[in-house]
Amino acid sequence: MKALIPVAGVGTRLRPHTFTLPKVLLNVGGKPIVGHIVDSLMDVGIKNISVVVGYMGEMVEEYLRDNYKADFKFIYQEERLGLGHATHVALSQDGADEPLLIILGDTIFDVDLSLMLKNEFSAIGVKRVEDPRRFGVAETSGNNVTKLIEKPDNPTSNLAVVGLYYIKSPQALASALQELIDKDIRTKGEYQLTDALQIMLDRGEVITYFEIEGWYDCGKPETLLSTNQHLLKKTSHYKKRSNVVVVPPVYIADSARIVNSVIGPNATIDADVTVENSLIRDSIIGSGSSIQSSLLNGSIVGQNVQLKGSFKRVNAGDSTEIDLS
Repeated sequence: MKALIPVAGVGTRLRPHTFTLPKVLLNVGGKPIVGHIVDSLMDVGIKNISVVVGYMGEMVEEYLRDNYKADFKFIYQEERLGLGHATHVALSQDGADEPLLIILGDTIFDVDLSLMLKNEFSAIGVKRVEDPRRFGVAETSGNNVTKLIEKPDNPTSNLAVVGLYYIKSPQALASALQELIDKDIRTKGEYQLTDALQIMLDRGEVITYFEIEGWYDCGKPETLLSTNQHLLKKTSHYKKRSNVVVVPPVYIADSARIVNSVIGPNATIDADVTVENSLIRDSIIGSGSSIQSSLLNGSIVGQNVQLKGSFKRVNAGDSTEIDLS
């Protein structure tokens, strides 16, 4: 069993943070996004993991090799031509000889992967959403998918394809992707994995689906913060400090220095952060930053930021200095 994590996107919706850090290395709930994904794979015994990288890919590779004992293969996508293209590049370089689990690198799931991997056929994860127009959409009959449409203007189903794919026959997927490339079939200007799966359906492949309740997007600041809130409910971590009030759930790295402050609820404080005379809630503070005399709510602060001031909501990238006093 292999896993594939495509992480080559530049994360434009999370700027300024992604000017200096790949999106999947942003901290949420106490660790980088991609760390949560790899943890879920390791939990079900999957250690053969291919990672499609591009933008600042060496940073992703360094983090994963330093923190996990797995058989990683890093595949560089020279051109960002869509998820279908990323998967095509990976299968071309790494082979299509055993079942494949594809997990998008900016999404965290609450799902029992062990149950999904017992499927007799290929399967995709879906979730019912109010407005499916910005997603791939699945039409179904019984337990099977009958049609897949990428980002339809007039959707005929509210089952959004959420970025979790179990491919029982990767050879069939590789052939479908090759057809996309050979015939230059693009949707919204990109080679879409959804279109390749539709080719598989047209050729008679059986694809089932399973509904996911816990689906947490990390692609925008507001969704990153809501995902942080969800994860902290399961992974709250802190040690007692004098003259510090902690309102769980929170994640406070042991190496953080907190003085005369109130932290939480729903705050992530990364390693080597200094917080003095401040109140921080519903926020993420990156490693090495210093927060002084501030009240932060709904904020994302990058790494090595120097911030001093009053009650504000901020979205500060790495190595920024802000005085709000």
